[in-house]
Amino acid sequence: MPKHPRWEAKDAEKQLLAYGFDLIRTKGSHRIYYKNNVRVVIPFHSGRILHPKIIKQVLKATEQ
Repeated sequence: MPKHPRWEAKDAEKQLLAYGFDLIRTKGSHRIYYKNNVRVVIPFHSGRILHPKIIKQVLKATEQ
């Protein structure tokens, strides 16, 4: 199984916005993006690498 890239939250956000996702709301340090009944939640903590499960969720949402 290939390794996922190591992203910070800003990298995941760029990926989602490039594929047409919209930022619908922010709750605390989490930002929620939405497009065509697909919701992706990204935790924004400065300088921290995202968990591989979150990166997998972003990649799966943007392949559609």
